[in-house]
Amino acid sequence: MQHTRTLEDLLNTQQKKLAFFQNLLLLAAADGELQEEESQFLIEVGNRIGLTAKEVAPLADNLAVLSFIVPADGPQKTLELQTLVQMMLQDGNMDAREYDLCLDYARRIGYSKQLLDDMVSQLSGNGPVPNNPPTVS
Repeated sequence: MQHTRTLEDLLNTQQKKLAFFQNLLLLAAADGELQEEESQFLIEVGNRIGLTAKEVAPLADNLAVLSFIVPADGPQKTLELQTLVQMMLQDGNMDAREYDLCLDYARRIGYSKQLLDDMVSQLSGNGPVPNNPPTVS
């Protein structure tokens, strides 16, 4: 029987936790405003993985100079992409900038646009993603 790895199993160092949280924060801020649902999701995830407000404050303070950190571990990559998609869907609006960041992340970890779209479809419960989601000019 295959053991399902949890977020807590995969994020077993402070560095991994902060990198993961940084990626979520970047996605949440991609559309220029942090919605209440996104903020709540960040708090829930931060609490779940044992990060304090003091530990994540430097990330929020330096958001403009941060970029995605791609994990080396395969299962962590997949779980992180799923969590990023969940973040994107939190406010009920799939913003083009957030989608583009998820797509960039997916491609950086070797996943196709189709796999991302399938994941979005599964996690949103709203049916398939349009073939050409809007992009930001």
